[in-house]
Amino acid sequence: MNFKVEKRVGVRATSERLWDVIADFPGWNAWNPVETDVSGTLAFGGSIALSEAIPGLPPRQYAARIGDWQPNGRLVWTERRGFLFNVLRYYEIEQLEPGSCILSNGFIFSGFRGEGFYEKHRKTLRAVCETISEALRVTAES
Repeated sequence: MNFKVEKRVGVRATSERLWDVIADFPGWNAWNPVETDVSGTLAFGGSIALSEAIPGLPPRQYAARIGDWQPNGRLVWTERRGFLFNVLRYYEIEQLEPGSCILSNGFIFSGFRGEGFYEKHRKTLRAVCETISEALRVTAES
């Protein structure tokens, strides 16, 4: 079973502008207060490394694999956190009309331990998704 936490926001920017911000891994430190020091290769199966600072949890560094990406559309990476604990992390852009998009970002937890983590931290994770969405919106609109 999968457990999802997501935040969707409207953004007054083109999908190209949003994608430029998302695809600029070294630039994440300027707008993303949760996922920083991002480096890696934007390619199917590419490796990505980053630091994560979720309030109330210890900061951590981890490596993941890019599972899917589409220019101006989505970035998805997966992380195996251990036995029975997997996380899929994503950013999706849906262009409604030129200069107007819906941005989604979220986590999908799977596995028995993933379910426990979700149950314990879902309120914090919702706030994290909201913080990231708002920061990305402000950056893309400026």
